[in-house]
Amino acid sequence: MNGPDDGVLAAARAWLAQDPDPVTRAELEALISSAAAGEEAASADLADRFAGRLAFGTAGLRGELGAGSNRMNRVLVAQAAAGLAAFVLERAGTDRVPTVVIGYDGRRNSDVFARDSAELFAGAGLRAILLPRLLPTPVLAFAVRHLGADAGVMVTASHNPPNDNGYKVYLGGADEGAQIVSPADAQIAAHIQRIADTRDVGALPRSLGYETAPESVLDAYIAATAAVAPAPSGADGLSWVYTAMHGVGWETLSRILETAGYPAPIPVDAQLHPDGGFPTVAFPNPEEPGAMDLAFERAREVGAELVIANDPDADRLAVALPDPDAPGGWRRLTGNQIGLLLGWRAARLAREADAGEGASLACSLVSSPGLKAVADHYGLAFHTTLTGFKWISRAPGIVFGFEEALGYLVNPDTVRDKDGISAAIAMLGLVADARGDGKSLADVLAEFDRTFGFFASDQISLRVDDLSVIGRIMASLRERHPESIGTTRVDAVEDLLEGVDALPPGDVLRLWLQDGSRVIVRPSGTEPKLKVYLDVRGDSADDARERISTLSDGARALLSERG
Repeated sequence: MNGPDDGVLAAARAWLAQDPDPVTRAELEALISSAAAGEEAASADLADRFAGRLAFGTAGLRGELGAGSNRMNRVLVAQAAAGLAAFVLERAGTDRVPTVVIGYDGRRNSDVFARDSAELFAGAGLRAILLPRLLPTPVLAFAVRHLGADAGVMVTASHNPPNDNGYKVYLGGADEGAQIVSPADAQIAAHIQRIADTRDVGALPRSLGYETAPESVLDAYIAATAAVAPAPSGADGLSWVYTAMHGVGWETLSRILETAGYPAPIPVDAQLHPDGGFPTVAFPNPEEPGAMDLAFERAREVGAELVIANDPDADRLAVALPDPDAPGGWRRLTGNQIGLLLGWRAARLAREADAGEGASLACSLVSSPGLKAVADHYGLAFHTTLTGFKWISRAPGIVFGFEEALGYLVNPDTVRDKDGISAAIAMLGLVADARGDGKSLADVLAEFDRTFGFFASDQISLRVDDLSVIGRIMASLRERHPESIGTTRVDAVEDLLEGVDALPPGDVLRLWLQDGSRVIVRPSGTEPKLKVYLDVRGDSADDARERISTLSDGARALLSERG
């Protein structure tokens, strides 16, 4: 039997000595004992937990809960909080006390990590403000700007598996409450590493002198979000189903609905309240197969016109409508379809408000090119960004932004991040306006196609256990560009690592096909997946569907060949 590596054992014992959490301490003590006794499985587990440390980047931290530097736990969070505090103090200078606001959702340990952070921020000499209870991510993003904070932290792993958690960082001031981008990520990471290398977290100064945010912060978010789309007369009698996917969206959304004047939804009771175990879904992401089955079942029972879902931290929105041709009679719209409809709404409103020169629509480079057609139609500027709202929210003159992964920014004056709650209100307003004209949501989709063109999109996600598979496929595609995908010739390949269209470098390949179709390949930033995004524009709805199906088959074959 192979014994444990001495370096790993030493790292584990050093970690154990500073761990304040009795649960992870017991977990790590048992592992150390088993590994020292020669148990290979324990040695392998220990080696994985200390193979490195969860990297802090533009997505902050995100990973599996557990003991060790390669897991999410109180030691890692304490180091992150102390490092972020050092960065904020350095950035603020010596003439004032900077402010950090902290929020948390309903996942395991979210409240613990948030309170640890508040105590450490206060202990470092910052003004620390903790949101009053578990709340959606968009409320934290709002609070950073509303309170004039220098930074914000949201403890969430959004729609990741139940045993994950994360640490998302926002910056105030010139960053206007957006998520961090380079070089701030590297600067914060350097401070975190210095803390990890030189300080025992038990010796870091803590203080209970942090503040709890007043209810007026939430009241202000509710008022601003209700104003996105006050209910028109067409909302009367609207029958719709809502699921919070075991997350934190319902309390806030229900108050906004009442303020804006919309009829209350028929809830999916089993998924309405926070539960970090996510007991009714295999994967708490409304994009995943089966995640909305209970909502569809409820919608069939009551004959609903619409289904709306938020993900667990309520920063994403999913929408479904009745469709007799779909399995079970309900069809979830793609993120691109929702984004194009909301973008169309935003463009009309911008023109009516005479938003001025420079008002723009924006989307990530993997999202539908149909948004540019909308911007062109209304004389608005258009911006393509790297994936993530840290980039989309920074588009000049933005009045609306989206990415195909169910993320929408409909209220940039108040929230510089994706917001599934304000997007839900905007969608309800769109549906209610259509009802007032005697139209359904399906009618609005058809009208969009007739006005702007027949766009179709698809996505292929290759989930892996071994991350090296993703690197191998990306390297293969770079070394030997595909000559065709299916039967369609590839005209050009753009490697964003080399810099394209003034975008920051990214691990993304963009392929342009002879017929005008587009294929984009990139590793996921938050999950062990390789993602392929496919976009076509057809001469009719049937033509677009046929072309996207053919392109999908070709892309799957290419992945199989290169994998």
